[in-house]
Amino acid sequence: MTATAAAYASVGAIDFPVFRLPGVYPPQADTALLAEAAASAPIPRGARVLDAYTGSGVLAVTAARLGAGDVTAVDVSRRAVLCARLNAWGRGLPVRAWRGSLAEVAGGYDVVLANPPYVPCPSPAVPAGRERAWDAGPDGRAVLDPLCATAPDLLNDKGFLLLVHSHVSDVDQSLAALRAAGLSVTVVARRRVPFGPVMRARAAYLEAAGLVRRGQRHEDLVVIRADRG
Repeated sequence: MTATAAAYASVGAIDFPVFRLPGVYPPQADTALLAEAAASAPIPRGARVLDAYTGSGVLAVTAARLGAGDVTAVDVSRRAVLCARLNAWGRGLPVRAWRGSLAEVAGGYDVVLANPPYVPCPSPAVPAGRERAWDAGPDGRAVLDPLCATAPDLLNDKGFLLLVHSHVSDVDQSLAALRAAGLSVTVVARRRVPFGPVMRARAAYLEAAGLVRRGQRHEDLVVIRADRG
């Protein structure tokens, strides 16, 4: 591992070193919570799994280590795709990583893992650079809304989605959107954590937009399970 690698020991299901290039979203509390939810689900042995918005590929690696037989990792970032490939290749795991958007993904998955961008930001424009890993429009739902609407198309008849995001981006709206898309939904994990660097830097905007209380510097991370079958 090089200086760009970071070791994550005993953080839920993330108990392995992760290679990450500069500019690639680092595994954080939301990643760990989703990995724990995947372990608890559990992911069926031999399952076909999609890791959407893969980042460094941690969730794809986790799914393969949990027994998935065929894992696809997708991200719009070339660096992220490279990291996902290296993190899987070094462990001999059945992960294929490719660059593209979720709209290009064919369906039929047993499990979809999603840690999409969900941080509210002042600009509605599509971000460039590393900010596209977290910025998601004024209410944080620029990626969440289309994901919820198209989730059934990604799943097979018995498949399920595990989606993590912050309460700041309106968990109730995600639950309602997934139900409207015909899925059965439940909250399977929740954790309160202090704001990380991005949310701290965005605190004044979040307060002005009424998304958090004045002086609030924590968020509730939530994992939603949505079943098609």
